[in-house]
Amino acid sequence: MAQPWQGLQQVQKQSQQQILAPQLRQSLKILQVPALDLQTTIREEIQNNPLLEELPLVSENLEESVAPVEAGDGTGEDLGDNGEFDSDFALLHELAEDARDPYYNRSARGPHTAEDAERRQHLFDSLVSETSLQEHLMEQAVLADCTEDDLEAMRYLIGSLDDRGFLNSSLQDLAAYSNIPLDRLQRASELLKNFDPPGIGCQNLQECLLHQLKLRGDEHTLAATVIRDHFDLLMRRRIPEISRKVSAGVETVQDAIQEIATLDPAPARRFSEDTNRTVAPDVIVHPDGDDFVVEMNNDYIPQVRISNTYKNLIASGNLTRQEKEYIREKLRNGKFLISSIEQRQQTIERIAREIVTVQKDFFREGVSRLKPLTMTEIAKAVGVHETTVSRAIANKYVKTPHGTFEFKYFFTPGYKADDGSEVSNKSIKEIIAHLIEEESPRKPLSDQEISNILKKRNINVARRTVAKYRESIGILPAKLRRRF
Repeated sequence: MAQPWQGLQQVQKQSQQQILAPQLRQSLKILQVPALDLQTTIREEIQNNPLLEELPLVSENLEESVAPVEAGDGTGEDLGDNGEFDSDFALLHELAEDARDPYYNRSARGPHTAEDAERRQHLFDSLVSETSLQEHLMEQAVLADCTEDDLEAMRYLIGSLDDRGFLNSSLQDLAAYSNIPLDRLQRASELLKNFDPPGIGCQNLQECLLHQLKLRGDEHTLAATVIRDHFDLLMRRRIPEISRKVSAGVETVQDAIQEIATLDPAPARRFSEDTNRTVAPDVIVHPDGDDFVVEMNNDYIPQVRISNTYKNLIASGNLTRQEKEYIREKLRNGKFLISSIEQRQQTIERIAREIVTVQKDFFREGVSRLKPLTMTEIAKAVGVHETTVSRAIANKYVKTPHGTFEFKYFFTPGYKADDGSEVSNKSIKEIIAHLIEEESPRKPLSDQEISNILKKRNINVARRTVAKYRESIGILPAKLRRRF
């Protein structure tokens, strides 16, 4: 029986594949990036293209920056010849090389002195970064009275802490993983719990809270008893049950819970990385009588134009074929970049104007008047594809009379009320939050009662939907909101 042939083969296959041209990728990138990042993107292009230059922030605008080349049709196709160009081009090349030389700027100012070096070192010494939790704890460990072996165990425990500052694994498991003797880890653990911040290195929240009370000298108070013996009831805020079990009045239990509330449930939290990021609005919407004005924020967008120096060289120079091709390519890329910036601003402005038209009640009165809106609706109104809207609003912000919001905040599903008006789910969440804020603490509103109130306002939202919205905005159920 013949065996099937196995081996490598070369086979030609014809197929169609969509590939984005480099210029199109650049255009999409410029459309997508927010204002602060766009500044970096444009300046990177300026560095890569010698024909581009950044304008001062005064007097000139983007329209002036796209002034055509003074020779030919402005595309760089008609490049004249002139014998004087060779020396000018050589001078430009020399200047460009000098600009790349790290010694160029230094030599222009003269040699560095000892005083310059001292100032530079002082600058670097002044640059500080926040101390991490691990660094903070290891500084205390080094100063603690412990052996080198215990210090090694301490280092391992510090590296095993989670984001809250807890040891999620038992010491037995850590000993098995690390091959460090259990008794050594136990000594290191007891020492670690006495470090700053209070409560660090505990196994769980209950132990963390108890240890903080112990460090305060309050380990025999009612608050400690509640945490130690009735922690589950505390987490569910079953205050009447706790009151009966500890034989204390409800107000006394409330005072103990107030004391517990002063403890830190996550000791490592103040060392966590600051994830707040600076945002700059791409669009500013401000009132103008009964209407609203949409203004683009160009403060962070460098103004770019084709360098006059190169335009003059192109008009009068004598270029070789290779030089012509190089200048043509850079000229096309530069003009395309300028065009992409203008197109980005125009697209975002048109989208913003349509959003203001649809959400005018929001801009007048706030979140409670936000209407349902989809990207498809805006795409049809603006005359672009839905994916273009998606790219244009990505990571972009709008400054409004009610605060700064992401563009995508205005795109939200919703419900049609009985009177025919449309209500955004964000507006419904705002209404739910307001109702709960105004409720009686002794008799909080149930999800069904909130649903009934919404129905009286012609908004038919089921109890389960109310519960989902309530949870999404971080509000507890009625039984956990009750206060006595």
